[in-house]
Amino acid sequence: MRIILAAAAFAALPFAVPAAQAQAQDTDGTATTTSVAETAPDGTRAFGIEPYVGILGGYERFDEQANAGIPLPADGKAYDGGLVQGVAGINVPLGPVFIGAEGNVVKGFKGDIDWEYGAAGRFGVRGGESGLIYGKVGYQWVNFAALGDDSRDFHAMTYGAGVEVGPKDIGLGGITGNSGVRLRMEINTFGAAKSFRPMAGLIAHF
Repeated sequence: MRIILAAAAFAALPFAVPAAQAQAQDTDGTATTTSVAETAPDGTRAFGIEPYVGILGGYERFDEQANAGIPLPADGKAYDGGLVQGVAGINVPLGPVFIGAEGNVVKGFKGDIDWEYGAAGRFGVRGGESGLIYGKVGYQWVNFAALGDDSRDFHAMTYGAGVEVGPKDIGLGGITGNSGVRLRMEINTFGAAKSFRPMAGLIAHF
């Protein structure tokens, strides 16, 4: 699973545009050089704090192996199910890159998963007009409906990678520019690469 995540992040890197320098015009029409510390790839200011919220949907399947103390399914089939996830967090842009943190709450439906919740740090590069390419590391708790109402929460590290894109024509002027909506697509894993969780949804930043 970690190999898959690393490959996805590597494949996305060519789309990043962390330009080292940008050309600008001074008052007499001659070209001058603006340091990357002064502007971001999309021309907006390079530094700031961006809060956001979002909602995603997806699916998770756990491996048919011992994982974070989770009992093996009695029927021999892997735990899985559909998910709806709410997230809230902040991004801190640092020129062509960014860091951030977010929390999440997940409700399972039509499957073995009841609830999940956790928090993660994010880090990555800013690409194109409004894109983000990132990795994430955090900690997640999961509760299984398949184990009954009195089952405990199981917990482990979580890892992931993803992208966010937002067309400029809907008002998204950049990570520290106009507020707007991005499409997020990401993949996560629970514990020692023992689950597969693709998710997609909308992120609204302010």
